Amino acid sequence: MYFADFFRNLFKRSNVGVLIYLILNLLLLFFLSGQGDISGFFVVLGVYLFSLVVALSPVGEAILRIQQGCKPITRQDILAKVEPLFRRVYEKAKNLDPSIPDGVKIYLNNDKAPNAFATGRKTICITKGLLSLSDEQIESTLAHEFGHLAHKDTDMLLVISVGNLIVTFIFIATRLIINITGILFSIINRSIGGLIATFLVDILFGLAMWSWTKIGTLLVLYSGRKNEFEADEFAFKLGYGHGLAATLDIIAQHPPAHGLWKALYSTHPDTNDRIGKLQILGVEYSRY
Repeated sequence: MYFADFFRNLFKRSNVGVLIYLILNLLLLFFLSGQGDISGFFVVLGVYLFSLVVALSPVGEAILRIQQGCKPITRQDILAKVEPLFRRVYEKAKNLDPSIPDGVKIYLNNDKAPNAFATGRKTICITKGLLSLSDEQIESTLAHEFGHLAHKDTDMLLVISVGNLIVTFIFIATRLIINITGILFSIINRSIGGLIATFLVDILFGLAMWSWTKIGTLLVLYSGRKNEFEADEFAFKLGYGHGLAATLDIIAQHPPAHGLWKALYSTHPDTNDRIGKLQILGVEYSRY
């Protein structure tokens, strides 16, 4: 069911960037595998589909939490503050969209910039910096993240962040094999030219990896921007339009500096555009 939902959602117009990226990754794997026939293609396809299954499973969700330092909240004072807010928004979100699964849990990351992200089907992770905001602003942020869970956008994050580990692994393995082979060949043949050629090939391979990452980022950006507006509208429907507009202004003043938080923030549309959309929906908000 989970896998079927993912593919159904993948073919949404707003996710065309992710779809193109997945197809390009599949073709890249086929090229790097050195397989030249249809049977080889199906082997590569099977391996790639398996990586997607792992990414979309609770295992993939747990891997992403570990990668991003999202841990269960153990401090009782933080739980006392956050848990009632989380439960209140969760109840409203379920009433608006019953497809949001049971068992969604909130986790904490130690980043000082106020932010949050949802992933998989049952994870919302907030930063320590978000705790400095008002209760309404925290609830507004959570409402936006529940919007992503409702629209199944979070599956895309899992696939891009976890499912493509196999692509990265094959890239690195291929690069390593080329370097070892080239160096050994040069040593055996006492060839300085061979070492230089190996060095140049390594540089080209590194540039190829960097370029591939940038292409993927641009394609995912295309999808991410559209999904943000939809999640904002979900928060508005829950009654958090004003609080979300105010929170967006605050977050814009403290952009994430590194890691997935920075990558996620870069996928978001311009803050003024998002607030403008909320104002068009009827939010009476003014910072100036």
